[in-house]
Amino acid sequence: MELIDYLLYFNLTRHEATLYMALLASGSLTGYEAAKLTGISRSNTYTGLAGLVDKGAAYIAEEKATRYVPVPCDEFCDNKIRLLQKYKKHLVAGVPSVQDEVEGYITIKSDAAIMDKLKNMIVKARVRIYISAAQQLVETLTEELSAALARGLKVVVITGYPYKLDGAVIYYNNEVTTQIRLIADSGRVLTGDLLEGANATCLYSGKKNLVTLFKDAMKNEIKLIELTNK
Repeated sequence: MELIDYLLYFNLTRHEATLYMALLASGSLTGYEAAKLTGISRSNTYTGLAGLVDKGAAYIAEEKATRYVPVPCDEFCDNKIRLLQKYKKHLVAGVPSVQDEVEGYITIKSDAAIMDKLKNMIVKARVRIYISAAQQLVETLTEELSAALARGLKVVVITGYPYKLDGAVIYYNNEVTTQIRLIADSGRVLTGDLLEGANATCLYSGKKNLVTLFKDAMKNEIKLIELTNK
């Protein structure tokens, strides 16, 4: 993903993101300079620069010619995130609550949606987490797993050598494939394959018999690893 694509997630249009990157690179620009530098038409440039000012990504410096000065990227992002956190509190307090425990089976599609669900399961866990996945995948979850350990949770990881995570119980199995299995609090399970990218599919459920099935499977896998390593 290009840097400009990341800016789109902060509510900038592609023209605005392109102009913002040009401002960051140059320090300040007039509308004419920005249009010439980016190749965007004059009318779209002035519309985009006005949008940057309205969205908190640029300031206007009144000199002989109006110049546009970028808000530092970290400051701009922090401001947006802070505002979203504020809106989140209002939404969470006001929207109807949804039961978190899932009795049936839910299909989650795309690697991005699956990763979001994995991270949220870890964040919401209260007692223990069991996860089996390839080392590369587990590494993308290290921040959330470390935070879970800091909260006092038991974290058990089955993955490839030489993954390290202080405080976690780790079993090495270099035959772990792209399949992911996560059990949170012995009450919710997510399993599937992330190999297909946007076509990746995982199953998520709080159904007791499925959770028990996967708990037993992971226990047996751990026993086999222990026997193999003796």
